[in-house]
Amino acid sequence: MGNAIDPEKVVVPDIEELFKVDPLLKIYSTELKRRYGIFQQKLNTIVEHEGSLDEFTRSYQRYGLHRQPDNSVTGLEWAPGAEALLIWGDFNNWDKVRHPYTKMAYDKWEIRIPPNEDGTCRIKHGDRLKLIVVKGDSLLHRISPWSSYVMQSSNNPVYTTVFYDPPTPYQFNHPRILSSPSSLRIYEAHIGISSPEPRIASYTEFASNVLPRIAANGYNALQIMAVMEHAYYGCFGYQVTSFFAASSRFGTPDEFKQLVDTAHGLGLRVFLDVVHSHAANNVLDGLNQFDGTTSCYFHDGSRGSHTLWDSRLFDYNNWEVLRFLLSNLRWWVEEYRMDGFRFDGVTSMLYHHHGIGTGFGGHYSDYFGVTVDTDSLVYLMLANHMVHSLYPGFTTVAEDVSGMPALCRPVSQGGQGFDYRLAMAIPDKWIQLVKDQSDEQWNLGDVVWTLVNRRHGERCIAYSESHDQALVGDKTLAFHLMDSEMYSRMSKLSHPSLVIDRGIALLKMIRCITHSLGGEGYLNFIGNEFGHPEWLDFPRPGNGFSYYYARRQFNLVDDKALKYHFLNDFDAALNGLEEDRGWLSAPQAYVSCKHEGDRVIAYERAGCLFVHNFHWGQSFTDYRVAVDTPGRYRVALDTDSSAFGGHGRLDPSTVYVAEEGEFNDRAASVTLYLPTRTSLVLVPCN
Repeated sequence: MGNAIDPEKVVVPDIEELFKVDPLLKIYSTELKRRYGIFQQKLNTIVEHEGSLDEFTRSYQRYGLHRQPDNSVTGLEWAPGAEALLIWGDFNNWDKVRHPYTKMAYDKWEIRIPPNEDGTCRIKHGDRLKLIVVKGDSLLHRISPWSSYVMQSSNNPVYTTVFYDPPTPYQFNHPRILSSPSSLRIYEAHIGISSPEPRIASYTEFASNVLPRIAANGYNALQIMAVMEHAYYGCFGYQVTSFFAASSRFGTPDEFKQLVDTAHGLGLRVFLDVVHSHAANNVLDGLNQFDGTTSCYFHDGSRGSHTLWDSRLFDYNNWEVLRFLLSNLRWWVEEYRMDGFRFDGVTSMLYHHHGIGTGFGGHYSDYFGVTVDTDSLVYLMLANHMVHSLYPGFTTVAEDVSGMPALCRPVSQGGQGFDYRLAMAIPDKWIQLVKDQSDEQWNLGDVVWTLVNRRHGERCIAYSESHDQALVGDKTLAFHLMDSEMYSRMSKLSHPSLVIDRGIALLKMIRCITHSLGGEGYLNFIGNEFGHPEWLDFPRPGNGFSYYYARRQFNLVDDKALKYHFLNDFDAALNGLEEDRGWLSAPQAYVSCKHEGDRVIAYERAGCLFVHNFHWGQSFTDYRVAVDTPGRYRVALDTDSSAFGGHGRLDPSTVYVAEEGEFNDRAASVTLYLPTRTSLVLVPCN
């Protein structure tokens, strides 16, 4: 698509701003210009042939099936390999030949189904439908890639399109939250596992039972996984079969809209987990071989298959694939009022090797060589340009482990345009530490380095654990730290347990230091805010199709006779203090102390002084800590507080005076009492 690009003739409007942030990128200015030139060429071509980017990305209004004002139904599909296309379903008593499509230019197929003689629509709300693709002597059963609602039947696991046209569609009561918060605190959730009961929970239950918890704990964004329809529940939503359909296993599209609307009413922005990095291999109810060929939406041959994920890879240079994917993003914003997207598998998209068997050491040659997939990189530029230009305040987050430079810089600077990337090294580090070492062995310098090692000027979302760390074969951090003792010693009435005491203390410290030092945003996975035990395991043959581990036991935190609520209360207090002080939106912290012998880490950020004593057996009196501003300080958050299940060894009314005098390269210092395994956050008294 398009002509060759001469990078020297390409003008990247704000590239000098990028070079101010990272002067080393000047060496790669030719490649940055080439990428931007291809992006601009594709954007111009869209405008030239489709009228505008706005019109192009509203293709969901024409493709698929739509009831018209006269109650006729029109359909449009792209199926380049099809020799004929037909539709059958409840509306025509499953007659295979009565309603053929007409082939148009550019491999498009269209149909108009007139209304009944009485003027009513021939296809009713709830009717089941399928397409038939004729390929040689074969009649291939397919569902429309643009289906907005698909369901399984009780006797057939293969999904079927359901014509969704309710007589009284859901009316939103709350608008999208147009402004982006200065500090982003994300609650990552999966609808199906959100009930304590061993079953699949619903959109309606989540809205009623979980959303109030999220708001009460001080989160301002909800990131929802596994909404795009996926035939296999156990894939965690990452093997998408129907990209425009909200998963029917959780309820109807209107019930999902009500969830989003309720979240907006609580002040929560709603982010969708978007999977555009690959698609499920499913043929009968997925995109794979939709037109009877192995290409269509995907690359043919080896480039079109992900060997590790056993899935198909999009051809991002194909005009109709761009139409499909960009319109898909637009659909979720317009139809469901999403406020942001978390793009899954970005590392796989960025490189021809998909990150398989490849380590990224931070050498710039890794990011500007022939291994980079320009087609997918430019698609991400188009996607970010579209949502940010059409929806100011929209947020995009990249799941990227490679550290691609400029991934989170504006497209106008030659970047890919994301607002944030996930700081994926942080949870990996915590899991490694709690699995392989006791906390007495932790290298605190390595901990600090992992938390602060991020690209300047490119915002990161920090988190201590997500769904990845809790999947079967691993455990939650809480279960790593406390294991089987959680079954018998989490009651306040049980005999004290050193294992539980240590685990609760370290969990709070890990959360506190990650939240305050690790990034410009923070993320928590559903249930981890109260130290959920065990692990996640979806129903599968290996576990007898059990839902026992595919649930979140909120009953544990609701039972005040158990200690789980201490962790939950701390989570709320930590988020509340961040809301007040705003350290996530402040510049990176100044770390003044990493003392391996004392096991103490101290740093300042947003006017707050954070001090962590990781020592297992040594409390310190009159421990001197550097601070840049002299004056009176108070403890605003204490992980050892009895309110959070600690020992209450500090008097919360104590005022600490920081006196002038250089210490550890800061202008002042303050002496503190530091109990063992305790994190403190001090703020100026005024």
